[in-house]
Amino acid sequence: MSRTEAGKVAILTGASSGIGHALAKELARGGFKVGLLARRREPLEQLAAEIKQAGGAADFETADVTDRPGLLAAIHRLTDRLGPADLLVANAGAGVPTDIEPMNVPEVEQMIRVNQFGVIYAIEAVLPDMLKRKSGHLAAVSSLAAYKGFPGQAGYCSSKAAVKMYMDSLRIQLRSRGIAVTTICPGFVKTPMTAAHKFPMPFLMEPDEAARRVARALRRKKKVFNFPWPMARLVKFCYWVPDWIMARATRHTHG
Repeated sequence: MSRTEAGKVAILTGASSGIGHALAKELARGGFKVGLLARRREPLEQLAAEIKQAGGAADFETADVTDRPGLLAAIHRLTDRLGPADLLVANAGAGVPTDIEPMNVPEVEQMIRVNQFGVIYAIEAVLPDMLKRKSGHLAAVSSLAAYKGFPGQAGYCSSKAAVKMYMDSLRIQLRSRGIAVTTICPGFVKTPMTAAHKFPMPFLMEPDEAARRVARALRRKKKVFNFPWPMARLVKFCYWVPDWIMARATRHTHG
């Protein structure tokens, strides 16, 4: 991060593990004061202590991103203590397979609420103040899965596609208001969520490396950051692959 980030405030949801955990440390090293949010208190306490021990500034609040009033209140408490948010990274996400025999609609519905509405609620908490100041940066974590529907992942892919479209629309709407918008579309990153996957994960990346790449993209205020590039190319190629080939190639991922 550049010196211009020193003392600025970054709010991150889903900061207790995975990309959010690693990115919080990366942003703190660059000079951001980081506000950490997740459901579990203990990992946030440990992360905040680690950042402070390294000379950074951090604070935390516990919140469920699907609880709109609770999330709004938690983010407002953080910005009251740290200062107005210069950067929001709406990172909290969930992943469950989409079953059809029987259908697991309640689990899929909850995942969609986390992945899509968790982003919308977090943005709601910081955008009014950014508009007043005519300054700020909104970022949300989508996925390369936003570019192609994969069998057994209908709910996940559609929720991440919704995040990408939401951020694309906001970016155009806010382009004259002094607010940057970045959509982050990772491939496979080693997290507790991907640890449950039983299928091959090409170009699997460590969270620390993913965080370094995301931090660079945020510094450059990239509109959309797809990474790693070989996986991005592969997913976009799959968009044109006939359904019967995709079904055969991925049958081990969905039974």
